Amino acid sequence: MKRRVVITGYGLVTPLGIGSKEPWQRLVKGESGIDFITRFDTTPMKSKIAGEVKNFKPGEFVDAKDVKRMDLFTQYAMAAAKLAIEMSGLEITEGDAGKIGVLVGAGLGGLETFERYHKRLLQTNNPKKVSPFFIPMLISNMASGQIAIRWGLKGPSVSISTACATGAHSIGYALRNIQYGDAEIMITGGAEAAISPVSISGFDAMRALADLKDEPKKASRPFDRDRTGFVIAEGCGIIVLETLEHAKKRGAVIYGEIVGFGQSSDAYHIAAPSPNGEGPTRCMISALKDAGVNPEDIDYINAHGTSTPLNDLAETLAIKNVFKGYAYKIPISSNKSMIGHLLGAAGAVESIFTILSLREGVIPPTINYEHPDPECDLDYVPNEAREAKLRYAMSNSFGFGGTNASLVFKRFEG
Repeated sequence: MKRRVVITGYGLVTPLGIGSKEPWQRLVKGESGIDFITRFDTTPMKSKIAGEVKNFKPGEFVDAKDVKRMDLFTQYAMAAAKLAIEMSGLEITEGDAGKIGVLVGAGLGGLETFERYHKRLLQTNNPKKVSPFFIPMLISNMASGQIAIRWGLKGPSVSISTACATGAHSIGYALRNIQYGDAEIMITGGAEAAISPVSISGFDAMRALADLKDEPKKASRPFDRDRTGFVIAEGCGIIVLETLEHAKKRGAVIYGEIVGFGQSSDAYHIAAPSPNGEGPTRCMISALKDAGVNPEDIDYINAHGTSTPLNDLAETLAIKNVFKGYAYKIPISSNKSMIGHLLGAAGAVESIFTILSLREGVIPPTINYEHPDPECDLDYVPNEAREAKLRYAMSNSFGFGGTNASLVFKRFEG
C-alpha cells in the first residue's frame, strides 16, 4: 500500500503577484501578467515581451547579506518556500529535521549570474573580478541547498533539471521520496529567472517566442489558430508534501492530495514534440495508472499549453488518444495564457493552480482564445473562468529533449 500524500502549504512568486491569494484571484479573473520587458534594453531583439515578476523585494524573505550571494532564481525559491512553510504551520525541530527533504529544480539555473560575471570578466580581463560566490550562485541545485540550510532540513536535498517539465518532475520525485519512506515531508517545486538578453536571443534564434509586438497581453494564446510561440516568464512555485498520517497528527490544514505521477520520453527531437502526441499519451496513461483512476474520472486538465503551433497540437492529439470520445467533455485550460511560460517553474506553479481549482471548484480560463483551430477542437475554457464540481485533475508538463511529466491531484475528502 502506497502512503497517502497531501499538500499542506504552498507559495507562489509569479507575474500575477506574490503570495497565496493574489496570483490565484487574478488568474481566475483572466488577467494577464505579460508586458514589455523592463529589465534591459530590447531594442536589437525581435522579442520584447515577457512575464516579469513585479515588486519583488528579496529582503522580505532573505537576509540582506545573503541576497547578494544568491541568483534571482534562488531568491524566488527562498521566498516561495518561506510562504509555503509558514502556510503549512510546520514547526521544524532537530528531531524532525531528518524527516524533511527538499527537491526544487530549475531548467536553466543562474543564467543572469553567468551573464553578469562573464561580461565583467570580458570587460576587465581580470579574473579577480569574478566573485567567489559565482559558482554557488550559478548551479541549479542551490535553490534546494539554500532552502535546506535556511530551515535546517536534513532529509534528501536534490535538484533535477528536465527543461520545461522540471517543476512537475520535481513534485513527482518528491512524492516518490515520501512513498518510499525516504522522508515524511518534502518541500518541492521549481524556480526560474531566465529573462535575460542571451536567453531571449537564444529562444528567438529558435523561433520559439511569440512575435506579437504591439499587444503583449494578447501574445500568449494557447490553442488559438493564430498562436505564434510562447512568452518567456519567471517565478517559482513551492508546495509542502506530507504523509496524510503526519499531517493529521499535527492538525495541519490539508489543501489537496497528490495521487498519481507519470513520465515518458518522446525520443524524437531536441525541441519539437512527437507530432502524433505519442510521448505525452504514454505519460498521461502512466499517471492515470499510478493514481488508480480511469480516464473518465478526470474532471479537468491543466494543459502544458505553451501557445506554440506544434506543442498545442501534439497535446491535443495526446488527450484524444488517452481519453477518446470523453476528451470532448473535459474542460482544459492553459495558465500560460496569463502568466507566460515559466520554464523550469511552470509545472510547479501550474500544479498549485490545479490544486486550487479542485479546492475552490473554479477552472481558470484560457484567455486570448479568439480564433478556433480546426485541429485543436477541444473545450479549452475560453476567456472566462468556469465553476465546476471537481474531484480529480491532471496537470501536464512537457520539455525540450522530449521529456514529459503528468501529475494527478485529488480534492481532499478525508
